[in-house]
Amino acid sequence: MAVETASELAVFFETDDFGVAATYTKQGGSPATVNGIFDNEFFEVETGGEVAVAMEQPRFACRTSDVSTASEGDSITINSIAYTVRVVQSDGTGVTVLVLEEN
Repeated sequence: MAVETASELAVFFETDDFGVAATYTKQGGSPATVNGIFDNEFFEVETGGEVAVAMEQPRFACRTSDVSTASEGDSITINSIAYTVRVVQSDGTGVTVLVLEEN
């Protein structure tokens, strides 16, 4: 169950603060504008050698109500960069994180 309503959660994703507007497209669907918070964190991957490899992990957090039918393979464009949704993580509070892969 969501902690806040969808309209209350919208405040966290406003583009006046930390949020960005993205174009989300469900496979076979029409594009829609979705506000969310984009993060492209670097993390270290151990490859068994002497030096670890740094990789990016782009993620987009938004209201679950905006992407309620999201699934792997959907597309989203953020800051003019196209991504494919690889993992959908709904946290049960009304927020969903889309784990992305750059096209």
